[in-house]
Amino acid sequence: MRELWSLLKTVISPGTFNQMLRSATPVALAAMGGALTEHAGIMNIGMDGMILLGAFVGVIGSYLTASAGLGVLAAVGLGVLVGLLFALFVVKLRSDEFIIGCALNTFAAGATAYLSRAIFGLSGTSGHHVTSLPRLHLNFLNHIPFLGKILNHHSVFVYVTWILVLLMWLFVYKTPWGFWLRASGEQPETLRTAGVSPERMQWLASILCGVFCGLAGAHLSLGYLNGTFTENMSNSRGFIAFACVIFSAANPSKAYLAALMFGFFDALGYRLQGVISSDLTATIPYLITVVMMVYVVVRSRRRRKKNLRQHESLGNLS
Repeated sequence: MRELWSLLKTVISPGTFNQMLRSATPVALAAMGGALTEHAGIMNIGMDGMILLGAFVGVIGSYLTASAGLGVLAAVGLGVLVGLLFALFVVKLRSDEFIIGCALNTFAAGATAYLSRAIFGLSGTSGHHVTSLPRLHLNFLNHIPFLGKILNHHSVFVYVTWILVLLMWLFVYKTPWGFWLRASGEQPETLRTAGVSPERMQWLASILCGVFCGLAGAHLSLGYLNGTFTENMSNSRGFIAFACVIFSAANPSKAYLAALMFGFFDALGYRLQGVISSDLTATIPYLITVVMMVYVVVRSRRRRKKNLRQHESLGNLS
């Protein structure tokens, strides 16, 4: 009984939820971008490669300039370029988005591994020569029991993400641009009749997705891992972000909650490593992601059956 109580205290400790916020932030940022492309009718599975490129360029920018801020700007700049390249193939040239996404992921993994070895002489950098993002210490949070320990000592990205989630929700559902963006994926011909180019909105969504993934990568390398880059450090977070987008029906606020769920189980895996094998705990977040996708499929089938029964009922009445 004592061991169970000790394990429970470990699970619900402030450290677990503090780790949850740090783990969820890169996934949430990428999910914001993925929500935009999803609304625009583009299935972007290349987000994992975008995150990896953002993480690498963020470290390189910080390494060369001795400034974490300039490293973040470099990651964002590359995100814009990658978003433009993705839109060029998918929107302009009408290439298959699935194939382009896979190619982007493969290119990012190979290019960052090669360049990392060429520049640093090894598979990554441990942060000794890279300026990382500082962690903010907010004194007023020290006076708030339990919650203060959860919300304090994070990089600025954790706090900025909360603002971005609100702004993205307002943008998607409360502005004309958000309406046009959703219409470009749902009713492109109707949007074109109204005088707005669906392709232009898809270009915008792709570029913004690159920006958000660049921010996610910069946080991952410069904030979450304190200026460290290793090969394939995105660790499938782009795919998890895509799962969060599907699970939330591309709603930014719900996507953030889904990312928090991933972050919690990721943090839980770290906390349980002393009790359970690390190989097993490492699979927990990905098992939860699979459960999320199964839930989406089951929910979709139930809705289809419900709609079919309603149509049959209306047909019988007529």
